Amino acid sequence: GGEVSFSALEHGTKEDFELMTQAYCNATTGQKLGGRALDMLLALKGDEFKLSAKVDLYEHGLQTATRALHDNADEETVVCALLHDIGELLSPSNHGEVAAGILRPYVSPQNWWMLAHHEVFQGYYYYHHMGGDRNTRDLYRSSPHFQATAHFCQSYDQPSFDPTFKSEKLDVFVPMVNRVFSRKPYFFDPTHPKACAVVGGT
Repeated sequence: GGEVSFSALEHGTKEDFELMTQAYCNATTGQKLGGRALDMLLALKGDEFKLSAKVDLYEHGLQTATRALHDNADEETVVCALLHDIGELLSPSNHGEVAAGILRPYVSPQNWWMLAHHEVFQGYYYYHHMGGDRNTRDLYRSSPHFQATAHFCQSYDQPSFDPTFKSEKLDVFVPMVNRVFSRKPYFFDPTHPKACAVVGGT
């Protein structure tokens, strides 16, 4: 409980920010953050979100995550697979960066890069049918994350529009999502300039 004394951040005191930080921490537990991300996935369920494909974007996420899980990918990669397209109907041509931005503090730099660029790597499978160059992904050939992203798209993402595929239920993935969002933000780089933002680096 309680309320800060200021109406502008520049007038806040140490006690004010300690109070706000605790309130933010209470509102942003791993379970709550994970639940909000999963709500974005669930919002892509239904015929409206098939977009002429054989499965909706919700099922596509489940299939992608199931393929990663069955391939013995690490838990973080499975969560990225589940959530990789949650921004598709918010920013279609840049939807990877939506998921990447949400997950960035909680996943490795490699998986962040993969999420942010996967649209271009998916283009290998269809750009040439749309007047584009399927090898556009080669612009990123020098990236240390190129092969991991190509593997993600080839093995998990591009085949996951199959109505006959048996996906794991969402309940299988919920604990994984919650564990990833329970990580210390920017755990991979404690000196990151955003590590202390809002929740005080806790």
